[in-house]
Amino acid sequence: MALKRLLKMRKNKTTDIAFFLQKAINQYKPEGKIQNVGKILQIGDGVAKVSGLSKIGYHELVAFDQKTFGLALSLEKDSVGVIILGPFQHLKAGDQATATGKILQLGVSDKMIGRIIDPLGRPIDGKPAIVASKNMPLERIAPGVLLRGSVNTPVQTGITAIDAIIPIGRGQRELIIGDRSTGKSSIPLTTIINQKGKNMICIYVAIGQKESFIAQTAATLEKFGAMEHTIIVAASASDSASLQYLAPYTGCTIGEFFAEKGQDALVVYDDLSKHAWAYREISLLLKRPSGREAYPGDVFYLHSRLLERACKYSKKHGSGSLTALPIIETQAGDLSAYIPTNVISITDGQIYLEPDLFYNGIRPAINVGLSVSRVGGAAQIKAMKQVAGKLRLEMAAYRELAAFSQFSSDLDSATKAQIDRGARITEILKQGWDEPRPIENQVLLIFAATNGYLDKIPVDKIKTAEKKLLEFMERKYKNVLKNIAKQKTLDELIEKELRKALEAFLKDYGDEFAEQETSNTEELNKPESVEKTNAEKPEPTESIEKIKKK
Repeated sequence: MALKRLLKMRKNKTTDIAFFLQKAINQYKPEGKIQNVGKILQIGDGVAKVSGLSKIGYHELVAFDQKTFGLALSLEKDSVGVIILGPFQHLKAGDQATATGKILQLGVSDKMIGRIIDPLGRPIDGKPAIVASKNMPLERIAPGVLLRGSVNTPVQTGITAIDAIIPIGRGQRELIIGDRSTGKSSIPLTTIINQKGKNMICIYVAIGQKESFIAQTAATLEKFGAMEHTIIVAASASDSASLQYLAPYTGCTIGEFFAEKGQDALVVYDDLSKHAWAYREISLLLKRPSGREAYPGDVFYLHSRLLERACKYSKKHGSGSLTALPIIETQAGDLSAYIPTNVISITDGQIYLEPDLFYNGIRPAINVGLSVSRVGGAAQIKAMKQVAGKLRLEMAAYRELAAFSQFSSDLDSATKAQIDRGARITEILKQGWDEPRPIENQVLLIFAATNGYLDKIPVDKIKTAEKKLLEFMERKYKNVLKNIAKQKTLDELIEKELRKALEAFLKDYGDEFAEQETSNTEELNKPESVEKTNAEKPEPTESIEKIKKK
């Protein structure tokens, strides 16, 4: 009995001690701030493995010293994978790393317009530092359905083939896809140049591009006066994979800053193929499991969380918009590759640039059959819808008949007329990257081509006729173009004036083109020309009889 009583007293005493210890721990208030501090286990290629950061969160900033920071991307049981934002050569294993408790934010401001910055918002154009008016997180959840409005206002690219057949709306995500050197970057460049005076802020994000290309792009925009409404975010090929990974999110965040104020913004990602390569490089360095084509399993989420942030806000939330033009490079025209299929499924349509068309001189080399806009006519003014419907039918018939005519030499007059008109429309759609057209000029040219006013002009003279027609309209019928731009529709009166103007143009210039065509034909039929042609032919070195004998 005495032994049992002694054991019970000892047990109660132990419980009391544990209770008082727990109470003392709970009441303890340390002096100063608790820091989550660790150390670098290994470092290299812009990626560090850090231990001791037990309470760190995903995408939390890590401070290595006062000037060097990193971003926690891989949270493992015993260590954290951190990508380093900036130079890392001075860091070594054993150096201290401190969790800051903050996520990566970007200082944004209206003063960014006209500047060239890096993905961390620091100017790299040699001009003074930018004073931020607001800090915004680089990673944000895309706006919900209740915040969004319908996409119903066009982004006038100035490119007739796009504005007429594959229209882009403010708040849309339209993919530009094609092989290397097919004019992918020229489409957004023309679009940015065409936004002058249209109240749209443009953000051009260069990912993994040569520094010379970025400098050339900036100089071109400066030349056309487009830097007044443009911001360039540059992560060149010489920058680390970490900065290339962050660059598109920086551009998107800047675009959201303007969109949330009720303004319209356009962001170009040039290009997301290199962005995926940078993320793959980071993931492999962090020892993440690789999947198809060595990309990590979350590569789809990489682009979806970026592109979903583009939207048109409802009237209740300011009516601002963020339009996204991502660019993807294909290999040998393979649209079924991993990254192209991912981005095609995320976006609201694609503009496919075909190498064969590009090399045949059809520029922009847009394959109308494989290109699509899922917004469609909702992003067009009424005047363009009125003429573009007929244009689509004409081009569809032309493609079908042109393919069929290759197998047949005997064509009836109706088929030949359809093919001839299609060839003239194709000439109208050809356009230089530095020649954006106002919407009223586009409507004029399409109306003239689809209604037969250019049918009697030789195909090789269409570009000359186009130039003279625009000059003629500016000189004598400027009010017609002004009415199209102002009313944005072709009513009965405007159409009547348009037809009158086109008939007057043909009356003044039609004979000139016809005479050129006749003179060319007569020149070929002259005996001297025939003799000259025959004289130019090389004489056979041996006769047919001699060849037979041999």
